Amino acid sequence: MDASLEKIADPTLAEMGKNLKEAMKMLEDSQSRRTEEENGKKLISGDIPGPLQGSGQDMVSILQLVQNLMHGDEDEEPLSARIHNIGEQGHMALLGHSLGAYISTLDKEKLRKLTTRILSDTTLWLCRIFRYENGCAYFHEEEREGLAKICRLAINSRYEDFVVDGFNVLYDKKPVIYLSAAARPGLGQYLCNQLSLPFPCLCRVPCNTMFGSQHQMDVAFLEKLIKDDIERGRLPLLLVANAGTAAVGHTDKIGRLKELCEQYGIWLHVDGVNLATLALGYVSSSVLAATKCDSMTMTPGPWLGLPAVPAVTLYKHDDPALTLVSGLTSNKPADKLRALPLWLSLQYLGLDGIVERIKHACQLSQRLQESLKKVNHIKILVENELSSPVVVFRFFQELPGSDPVFKAVPMPNMVPSTVGRERHSCDALNRWLGEQLKQLVPASGLTVMDLEVEGVCMRFSPLLTAAGLGTQGEDVDQLVTCIQSKLPALTCTLQLREEFKQEVEGTAGLLYVDDPNWPGIGVVRYEHANDDKSSLKSDPEGEKIHAGLLKKLNELGSDLTFKMGAEYKSMKSCIYIGMASDDIDVSELVETIAVTAREIEENSRLLENMTEVVRKGIQDAQVELQKANEERLLEEGVLRQIPVVGSVLNWFSPVQALQKGRTFNLTAGSLESTEPIYVYKAQGTGVTPPPTPSGIRSKQRLPGQKPFKRSLRGSDALSETSSVSHVEDLEKVEHLSSEPEQSTPETSSPEQYPGVPTPQKANRTEDFQNRAQRPEDDHPQVEEPESLR
Repeated sequence: MDASLEKIADPTLAEMGKNLKEAMKMLEDSQSRRTEEENGKKLISGDIPGPLQGSGQDMVSILQLVQNLMHGDEDEEPLSARIHNIGEQGHMALLGHSLGAYISTLDKEKLRKLTTRILSDTTLWLCRIFRYENGCAYFHEEEREGLAKICRLAINSRYEDFVVDGFNVLYDKKPVIYLSAAARPGLGQYLCNQLSLPFPCLCRVPCNTMFGSQHQMDVAFLEKLIKDDIERGRLPLLLVANAGTAAVGHTDKIGRLKELCEQYGIWLHVDGVNLATLALGYVSSSVLAATKCDSMTMTPGPWLGLPAVPAVTLYKHDDPALTLVSGLTSNKPADKLRALPLWLSLQYLGLDGIVERIKHACQLSQRLQESLKKVNHIKILVENELSSPVVVFRFFQELPGSDPVFKAVPMPNMVPSTVGRERHSCDALNRWLGEQLKQLVPASGLTVMDLEVEGVCMRFSPLLTAAGLGTQGEDVDQLVTCIQSKLPALTCTLQLREEFKQEVEGTAGLLYVDDPNWPGIGVVRYEHANDDKSSLKSDPEGEKIHAGLLKKLNELGSDLTFKMGAEYKSMKSCIYIGMASDDIDVSELVETIAVTAREIEENSRLLENMTEVVRKGIQDAQVELQKANEERLLEEGVLRQIPVVGSVLNWFSPVQALQKGRTFNLTAGSLESTEPIYVYKAQGTGVTPPPTPSGIRSKQRLPGQKPFKRSLRGSDALSETSSVSHVEDLEKVEHLSSEPEQSTPETSSPEQYPGVPTPQKANRTEDFQNRAQRPEDDHPQVEEPESLR
């Protein structure tokens, strides 16, 4: 690129290109340097901000400051993961903004010719690429701005006196703008704010309810709405159709809508991501019909991976005066220079590069669709699998005896609350799955959204993300692999949720918390003795018990994850149980939670009672010791307390007094004398404390088996190690019990006693096991002779 810059005659333009290259290299360099050392410790005035003091800063310091502001202190994440794949075509788009500032300094005549050339070239290229013949272009930064300008053009075209009389002409015949129910959120409010129209001027057209896609506009119902508005004296003004809805990428029946608009004189505007497929060789008929509409808005920046590139609204109109009044055209050179970044980028990519990027995004979506068809429990929501570049899918599972949980319409034999609970459960699991996939495969550009009918879904729209993130086919394969690896946890968790709810509701002391946003097995709260069930405030005692319970559960080393948090509808603490990737014994889990929480509560009460008893015992001990000291004074006399005299008296007449003290028995909670300790030279054991009961049910587990794993008793699916060891034990028992009786001299064969029945094999095995448990029976003790005693 340096050699190319040397060929540029304009030194200012060459220097600008060189500076841009150096700036981009600095911003993309992963080795960040600190500017504090370069600045040094200078005297800073209180009135002037630090960066503005002195004679200014150099370019390197300013770019370093920009880099620090962009990335902050994220040292743990590599810089390559934070910056999108800009590429050379992105550098051209960024160069367009710098070049536009330089071009604006030219004289007016040169500037007019240059901006007119750039605007006309870009408009012609876009119309040819996307099959929109004889169209004009309006370039704008805000994506919805183009539609607002089109609405102004439609108002000026239908109301001839609007330029003179203004909104007075709208009072007698109010305009109506028709929007699909599947349009992007906030679009209608934006149009009303920009046009200063009341909200009754908007008409929301519902989508199909009986036939066709649930995200396509109902054409028959739209025609009925138009007729009703005409009868009430309103003017149907504009219809906004979708060539790829913002949610799931469905395309309206644009051909039928165009016929309806021509019949009633309505302006037809088309918007959507599927308009990018107009540049391909094969285009579906529904999208191809958009080339006959009155206007369309496109976003080539995300489609081609071009940063800071404006959106484009193509339209057809013959009156330049009305377009100028509506704001679609401008005489200002700065407005025409908005097309400069796109003008440079389109030349750099060429037609082949443009088509290749759009085709690559469509191939990625088709690849994901074909792969997801082979995955169980994944439902794809698409209008046309061959043409839609958007893939929307979600996890679902059909539970026994119920409708598939992804359906929102309840069956006649199902309770509405059950359907709602299953819907919330599945939505939480899909939200969890989407967040996991976004973290595991960030290059996929996956987004999580909540649809009104289907619920929470995941959307893969490579036309909006693939060019910027550099998504490849390997990323799609990795995405499918991650989905398959998460399905066992999803299916197992969904099956255990209802069982967990029933077990908790049947256990005393536990309360099931219905949290629709938690994707795990469930949420449970322990109700202690002093718990105020009617209060929604935080409970310090309950929080302390749940904190101890969480610690105990995490120490068990199970595969489940536990966390503590506030209840969904109150501030009380709860235990949240995470996903289950294997078959879990829910009854053991619930019993462990209940018993452990009960023990923590009892131990807490015991500690509080013991604290009170100890405090009271210390006070009693002080009183007893004080009395003992007074008694000792009375027994010994006052003279023995004098230092010199007392020593002489003690030498002539020693006092044989026992040392008296007090000891506090924690088990009995009583104060006792220390006299037996000095008499017998040993401390008595006192009352033996009762053993601490272990509430957790002791369960026989196989070697290596973790807690809460469901036992496989009653089936043949035992582990190989346990099966071999069990068989070896049985063989040993059978061998020992069936050895020939003549090997032992003291034993006799069964034939010597024909009248005595032969014991069965099972009895011999049982006898062997009993004798093994009582070794004293096999080796009787010999009594010592009297002479040796």
